Amino acid sequence: MMLNMSVLTSPQSKFLPKILISIGEFSECPQQTMAPTRKRQKVATKSKPKHLILNAFDMLCPSLQTVGLWQHPDDKSRDYNTIEYWTHLAQVLERGKFNALFIADVLSGYDVYQGPRNISAVARAGAQFPIDDPHAVIPVMAAVTKNLSFAVTSSTISEAPYHFARRLATLDHLTKGRVGWNIVSSYLDSSARNLLNGAPLTDHDERYDKAQGFLEIVYQLFLSSWADDAVELKDGIFSNPDKIREINYEGKYYTVPGPSITEPTPQRLPVILQAGASKRGTEYAAKNAEAVFMSVSSAEELKTKIDNLKREVKKQGRNPDDVKTVIQITVITAPTHDEAVAKLNEYKGYVDREGVQGLFSGWTGLDISKYGYDEVIGNVQTNASKSAVDKWANNGSEDPAKKKNTRAAIIEDILIGGAGPVVVGDPNEVADELIRWHEVSGVDGFNFTYAITPGTFEDLVDYVVPVLQERGYAQKEYPKEGLTFRENLYGVGETFLKPDHPAYGLRWKAGETKEEFEERLSGVLEANFSK
Repeated sequence: MMLNMSVLTSPQSKFLPKILISIGEFSECPQQTMAPTRKRQKVATKSKPKHLILNAFDMLCPSLQTVGLWQHPDDKSRDYNTIEYWTHLAQVLERGKFNALFIADVLSGYDVYQGPRNISAVARAGAQFPIDDPHAVIPVMAAVTKNLSFAVTSSTISEAPYHFARRLATLDHLTKGRVGWNIVSSYLDSSARNLLNGAPLTDHDERYDKAQGFLEIVYQLFLSSWADDAVELKDGIFSNPDKIREINYEGKYYTVPGPSITEPTPQRLPVILQAGASKRGTEYAAKNAEAVFMSVSSAEELKTKIDNLKREVKKQGRNPDDVKTVIQITVITAPTHDEAVAKLNEYKGYVDREGVQGLFSGWTGLDISKYGYDEVIGNVQTNASKSAVDKWANNGSEDPAKKKNTRAAIIEDILIGGAGPVVVGDPNEVADELIRWHEVSGVDGFNFTYAITPGTFEDLVDYVVPVLQERGYAQKEYPKEGLTFRENLYGVGETFLKPDHPAYGLRWKAGETKEEFEERLSGVLEANFSK
């Protein structure tokens, strides 16, 4: 799927075979049982808590990260292809004062496991297959909410940038400015086979080069083709043609003259999000992103990743605090610790291990079926997600944990919650651990994924969010009605890009003539973008 995989370890928490943190008393034990042994230490918190970004993480498929739970009697993921599923979820999240719903996507089935070109494991398990188009459900969710925002994952290989810009602009209009774009460049050979007219998937780093050109076209279509005041609606004139211009973009990968076919949108440009964790992905995020989705092994490692990102952002001449960070996490909670553990163990009984291996092989491009269950994943290189490969493959690392990454260990590692950490405990215990991650790493918030849906999200809203609210780490109310996505990130009144973002100067402002704007624009393009 379109994100970067890593695992959670914590010096303050012991682990089950999967990357589980049971925040309370527990010890390592077989998958079906958890025996309590000790209490986790709390960490001192800041005197003035910061509201965390609370996002939900979902996908239009039967199983997102925990494979096979569609079989659980309380799970409704089978309804992923109904309007009712998405409107209910959106209303649950808005009741919990969540900032956004982050929707993942892939463009084809994972067919690496027992391959090549074999979708059997993911088809049987419903592991991110089948999958529908995420763009379609956003307007229906917007219709039943007022403040919840929506981050949609779209690949730069899925369609021409000119056409995609219209799709994205339409969503910004229909949501009244509550949409963001999670940019991905794709990593599945199966997607390339179906979308690139037989051409192979481009090499990893070049995919980012092409994605940069794609994004620059989107920037200019949104910001440089229509003036802010181009729509006049007076004297018989709907749009003033003197305030509309062609962008005449010519680059290595694309030629797009324009003009944009859509009028200026409520945000002028939807929020830009990114999830790449490789060196090239981090550089891309530092230049363009307003929010970055991360997944790492520990709060301490997350701090290192965030610090590295902030250094890259500073190199780009931007304020590091303007790039928000969120981490994927799964929470299993209940009124008591024992009830939460019981839920966990029940969920494990429904997991489809073949489907789990299908996901892993798709993420990494590595057919795990070629390894014995006790065999360590050694030095490997693929053209898939580099961060996923680097997380699990030894590749000459001296890290003792990587030397233990056998096929069997990896299966257990991603059994519940997929590639991200799983926190298990009562509401206070879960809140303790979320706050600890924030205080140790500086992460701005969380992308909560599910074991069962919508039950996992309902448990968060009913049990954990009230604790975070009482402690000052979550908003009790939205600060106003009708928030845009950017206001959900930065605060009321923050409706456009920050001034140090490279695309800030691309905006054709009200009152500027075409000649004035084009003279100014040439300097902005020369200073911030190269074709």
